[in-house]
Amino acid sequence: MKDFNGLGLHLGNLSRLSKAQTRSLSAENPRGEKGRAGMAKPDGGAARELGQGWKVRPCITIPAGETVTVADIEGPGAIQHIWMTAAHPRYTILRIYWDGQRQPAVETPYGDFFCNGWGTYGQLSSLPVCINPGSGMNCWWEMPFRKRCRITLENVGFKPAAFFYQIDYTLTDVPDDTAYFHAQFRRTNPVPYGEVHTILDGVKGWGHYVGTSMAWGVNNTGWWGEGEIKFFMDGDKKFPTICGTGTEDYFLGSYNFDPGTSNRCTFGDMRGETSRYQPFTTPHSGMHQVIRPDGVYQSQMRFGLYRWHIQDPIRFERDLKVTIQALGWRSEGRYLPLQDDLASVAYWYQILPTAPFPKLPGRDKLEVI
Repeated sequence: MKDFNGLGLHLGNLSRLSKAQTRSLSAENPRGEKGRAGMAKPDGGAARELGQGWKVRPCITIPAGETVTVADIEGPGAIQHIWMTAAHPRYTILRIYWDGQRQPAVETPYGDFFCNGWGTYGQLSSLPVCINPGSGMNCWWEMPFRKRCRITLENVGFKPAAFFYQIDYTLTDVPDDTAYFHAQFRRTNPVPYGEVHTILDGVKGWGHYVGTSMAWGVNNTGWWGEGEIKFFMDGDKKFPTICGTGTEDYFLGSYNFDPGTSNRCTFGDMRGETSRYQPFTTPHSGMHQVIRPDGVYQSQMRFGLYRWHIQDPIRFERDLKVTIQALGWRSEGRYLPLQDDLASVAYWYQILPTAPFPKLPGRDKLEVI
């Protein structure tokens, strides 16, 4: 079992020793230096009477319109866990750069990265991502690098943003067959009639796709999830290699995520069973957010969904494109192409270099309205 490098542990190798060095970045140790955390001296503030070592600098402030670097690590090593909270989830842009690339491998609003595209709390428990009360965003995606890791946060909002973070990493050797973590945000609002939402395109190189998260805003009444997800890989043109059977099927639910409908379809007449959307959160998939209209100003249904391909990664050798349809029903049992608000983050690993990403939408096109 090849686990001596210390990149990560699991239940089967928790007892294995390693020469890997554990480090952590936070506002109290912004450079992750050994023996130099919690050294800030109070200049007024809540710790003014207690002095150095008593929670003097627990967070940073990101001025409006500016970018700060929260990690600049010399490798080899790997990011093992990230916790973040407090800043605006859509107006704080997370970027990660590997091994001196000018092109980020990760570029997404930090809320969407942690499956919180709507900016409202929805508890989530999965293997690589958790959202914990009241707004604790966590991820355990393993992110190895060989030469350098740089992580930045850009505040595209109108106001300064307080930001709390902890980035836990290891300094260790990285095997030759290790790929680099990537994540890309896209939003289509609204989806043009008869067109699809592109989750990912333009990927070049060898790698594997490991997950999708979506913030899905419905602009029609009725069911919205008949659309199929499609994976075009390694030269596929008009037709993909992998084609799903429906949106709720891809996110590993069934029958509209509705226990009332599914019970009637599977078990026959279930008298008294009320149709409703059923939120769920599991290690590999979920619909953790069902944001219902309030009858006044919040007029539309909104959903947060995720699907991780951890046990079933989608392998590609040269290129990858991923699309999803927004599809409902109209009269006479016909499909209705929907014009919904779809925002997604695609997660994958690949070799470098990273192909250029589409330009990230501006503030107004990022805004949740």
